[in-house]
Amino acid sequence: MKAKVDAEACVGCELCAESCRAVFRMNNGVAEVQADPVPPEAEADCRDAAENCPVQAIMLEE
Repeated sequence: MKAKVDAEACVGCELCAESCRAVFRMNNGVAEVQADPVPPEAEADCRDAAENCPVQAIMLEE
């Protein structure tokens, strides 16, 4: 699985970075992906982060 963040859409709420530290981190107030591909053990948390993103800025590619 791969994750991508739409930096233009991201509002910097940090929800993804808090819920899935293995994949997301904040950089200057915008989320970014730090693990590519997503580690298998982090896939469930990554899906949760994408589903809970308030502006749907996270895209997942299976």
